[in-house]
Amino acid sequence: MIGCLIAVGVLIASAGAALAAGRRARAASAIAACGAVGAAALTLPEAIAALAGSPPVELSIAWAPPIDELRLGLDPLSAFFIAPLAVLGAICAVYGAFYLDDQRARRLLAVPACFYNLLLAAMLVVLLARDAIGFVIAWEIMTLASYFLVTFDHDQSEVRRAGWVYLIASHLGVAAILSMFLLLGERGFAFADLAAGGSVGGGAVTVAGILGLIGFGVKAGLVPLHVWLPEAHAAAPSHVSALMSGVLIKLGLYGILRTCTFVGDAVPWGPVLLTVGVVGALVGISLALYQRDLKRALAYSSVENIGIATIGLGVGFWATSAHGPTIAALGFCGGLLHIWSHTIMKGLMFLGAGSLLHGAGTRDLERMGGLLGRMPRTGALVLLGTVAIAGLPPLSGFTSEWLIYLGLVRGGSAAESAVGLPLLFAVAAVATVGALAVLCFVRLAGIALLGAPRGEGAARAHESGRGMVLPMAVLAALAVALPFAAPLLVDGLAPVLAELGASAGASAGARAPSTAEAQGALVELAEVGLAIWLGIAAVFLLVRRLTRQRRQAETWGCGYLAPSARMQYSGASFAEGIHRLLPSILRARIHVPYRSELFPPPADLTVNVEDPFTRAAYEPLLDRLARRFGQLRWVQRGLLHVYILYMVLAAVVTIAIVSLRDFWGLG
Repeated sequence: MIGCLIAVGVLIASAGAALAAGRRARAASAIAACGAVGAAALTLPEAIAALAGSPPVELSIAWAPPIDELRLGLDPLSAFFIAPLAVLGAICAVYGAFYLDDQRARRLLAVPACFYNLLLAAMLVVLLARDAIGFVIAWEIMTLASYFLVTFDHDQSEVRRAGWVYLIASHLGVAAILSMFLLLGERGFAFADLAAGGSVGGGAVTVAGILGLIGFGVKAGLVPLHVWLPEAHAAAPSHVSALMSGVLIKLGLYGILRTCTFVGDAVPWGPVLLTVGVVGALVGISLALYQRDLKRALAYSSVENIGIATIGLGVGFWATSAHGPTIAALGFCGGLLHIWSHTIMKGLMFLGAGSLLHGAGTRDLERMGGLLGRMPRTGALVLLGTVAIAGLPPLSGFTSEWLIYLGLVRGGSAAESAVGLPLLFAVAAVATVGALAVLCFVRLAGIALLGAPRGEGAARAHESGRGMVLPMAVLAALAVALPFAAPLLVDGLAPVLAELGASAGASAGARAPSTAEAQGALVELAEVGLAIWLGIAAVFLLVRRLTRQRRQAETWGCGYLAPSARMQYSGASFAEGIHRLLPSILRARIHVPYRSELFPPPADLTVNVEDPFTRAAYEPLLDRLARRFGQLRWVQRGLLHVYILYMVLAAVVTIAIVSLRDFWGLG
């Protein structure tokens, strides 16, 4: 616990020192990176110790009114999320120092370096907070720091729009979170008091749980609250996108799990999370299929993966409340391992996208192509990341999803038909998501890395430096190692499972889900993974030997004397077949002008890939609200005495309401 507090101080001090470096861009970036790495070295051992079984620690610090006392603590649930924050925060800090180096001539890099470390500090305090007031303050600082990082390239209109969308969505989420804490406030604002229960009515507790799900669901990117996520992730610098996708949106899941400890079984968390997860996974991967912007496609993939993790947690809560400790362990372990796995995979993919952008000068898939030959190290790491994020063996994505499959199948076959049928339907949904994910990432890797260059930037692409490649290599190594380490990691998840099982309102016998089944499945999976790696190595050596004397020749161009890049599949044509099978609301809007002239003039095909929920729901709703509130502009007279009259009337009405309540004995 002391190490975590020192880490917060190190991050804040390094943020201030980076800002003080001013226009010495490299010094500012180096200071921030050293601060992030030092903080990781301080926090990671304590997080590991907490997961290994160290008793929870809580500390109270005297503070000024109205807070009076700041409560901080470290328990297994917090430690579980601190571990990926420490690892990915340090890796992205090192990557970012080199990634932004080419912009030092036109940007004051001390500012993003400062806000990056403030973001890390705020996220760490969010995980350590043990009272509502400190939690909300740290949550707000986290939101503002990430907003300034998202709008780094603020001279671009789409970046400014993304920043506003993120800020508005985040503060709507904060309003819901504040409402939840106020509803439960009669118990007190300390987390221990909120978890202990009290005099708050059951209906209020249920409403508080729903508000918590909405407020934290915004940050997690749960559908349909996800609309800020593709905007912000595409606009932010790539190392910031990696941190936001890998850690920041996971704090939304942390908030939901912490809310479960406050409201218990007042909300049927199992069915709710299972439903939300299935919808989110299907919608996220469907929208990722046809995105032209590489980073937007990865952002929608994050929506999908949050949905998969939520499915696992939903299975865990359902099975715990239904007294199925083994199935609960499979669901919880699958969901929690997927959170760690996604941190590694999506960190690698966003850093890889940043490297491709750095080398080719574009993140537009239709302007890429042939980058594997020009950027072999980055291309190989991105290929490995696509295999992992698509959920294919023998990498990390398949490991966590396999446990979720097992939990769904065994839960569906063991339960009564009324309960088992939705679980078996979820199996089909997750399988569909897996198939679509393979198509999505075959498209991304094939269009971006293979074939011939489609643009001048891709034709002149160059490999990134070691400072950017090595952080990606570390994440790639973790993606390879996680399936073999997973049986050991499950032991560290046991305290977290016990905490989540207790929050599900289960009986005492079901509060300690057995991890033996999950551990056995992971051992078998590791053995299969080792066999696959040996097979891959054997095939690679054989192919290398057979092609040692190969000669190079032009690809057969079907008789064309001058083949061009336009003869290749484009990203749109590759996805067209599956795009037509999607529900109409999830499709891109394609407009092909019809010309009836004998010799029609040139025409342009336009494709609108704007988020369908923004297009069909949020924008029309906000437009109507703007028109309604616009009718109240007559209140703004611009006259001081009129505004004073408004304040007097408000005070009189308030005093009258309070007096009437006291008179009728309603106070």
